[in-house]
Amino acid sequence: MGTLRNKILITLGFLLVYRVLAYVPVPGVNASVIADFFKSNSDNVFGMLNMFSGRAVERFSVISLGIMPYITASIIMELLAATFPNIGKLKKERDGMQKYMQIIRYATIVITVAQAIGVSIGLSGLSGQSAQSPITIDRDMFVALACVSMLAGTMLLMWIGEQITQRGIGNGISLIIFAGIVSSIPKNIGNAITSINTGGTNLVVAIFTVLIILATIGFVIYVELGERRIPVSYPRKILVQNQNKRIMNYIPIRVNLSGVIPPIFASAVLMFPITILQSSTNEYIKVVADFLNPNRYAFNILMFLLVVFFAYFYASIAFNSKDISENIKKNSGFIPGVRPGEATAKFMNDIASNLTFWGALYLGAISTLPWILMKFMSVTFVFGGTSVLIVVSVALDTMRKIEAQRDMNKYKTLGTTIGL
Repeated sequence: MGTLRNKILITLGFLLVYRVLAYVPVPGVNASVIADFFKSNSDNVFGMLNMFSGRAVERFSVISLGIMPYITASIIMELLAATFPNIGKLKKERDGMQKYMQIIRYATIVITVAQAIGVSIGLSGLSGQSAQSPITIDRDMFVALACVSMLAGTMLLMWIGEQITQRGIGNGISLIIFAGIVSSIPKNIGNAITSINTGGTNLVVAIFTVLIILATIGFVIYVELGERRIPVSYPRKILVQNQNKRIMNYIPIRVNLSGVIPPIFASAVLMFPITILQSSTNEYIKVVADFLNPNRYAFNILMFLLVVFFAYFYASIAFNSKDISENIKKNSGFIPGVRPGEATAKFMNDIASNLTFWGALYLGAISTLPWILMKFMSVTFVFGGTSVLIVVSVALDTMRKIEAQRDMNKYKTLGTTIGL
């Protein structure tokens, strides 16, 4: 249990560092002006960026860009690996994987610098009450300082994520996003209670919204735990009875094979150009940026389509039916009623494709649910569908890994006790 406790403490320690960084502002900013701006832009792309960063953007923290540049770089490399076989081979080799990750880190630097420059230039065009400027120093100096500070913050977040994955419990990148979303829950609950007390929100509407959130969480848990078990028979010779018997195992195929990756990838793909477009003063570019506003049809249709695309794309990477069928054949196993080899691979691939179809629709629906509720039912969904999905999925995945680590410790203790 000591090892498990240490891993949990390491994970919590790194997440605490992440939350502290969210309160470290970039030099030369007027925090009150930026806070006022985000209060009036909580329902558009700025509000979405602010939520994913754990409200670091409204403070213009050194980690305002969050982990999204790293995720965007990972998307680009995944697409390149699927398109070019030579890049795909890097992931399968030990030395090649190190080079692959190094390329992602360099791409993260380029993307972070581009976003930091765009955001800092766009910030100079804002103004608060009494025409206050959000910048307290020279503009060029501010852009340079912001670029360096935000690059350092994003790279530090990337390192923290990798350290959590290697030394802690769970996926570091997912836990960072999880911590950012969860950190805003107390404030949102407090705002909701204040709104009810002051008469700004009807109590019946508030109760209905809570019921919708609970139903969504329950639905996400139900689907995330859903799987199709494919029976596989393996031979085992029982020497005592001097006869051959067969034992039955199962290959579980989840309904949602791609997990939370598609909504995160889709959000990153949409946020990257929108962030750059929002900083422009060109009238035509402003029209495009307004067209891609999260409250409009175009953004949510693109979000749904991108989520479905990434669901299929990542599922094809995560589930390799050919490799699984070869492993079954090597161990003299077979699926009852299905011939070994290519027939087994095709059988599993068909099942995975059918499940991915429903899984992709589920992810797309969850991602666009808040907009649908606000658009057609006038119900304010405080936490986006993607946020709920990430929080629930990461929590379930982390609990599985804690249980697996606990079971491993039990086996180690048992082996030590009997002298193995």
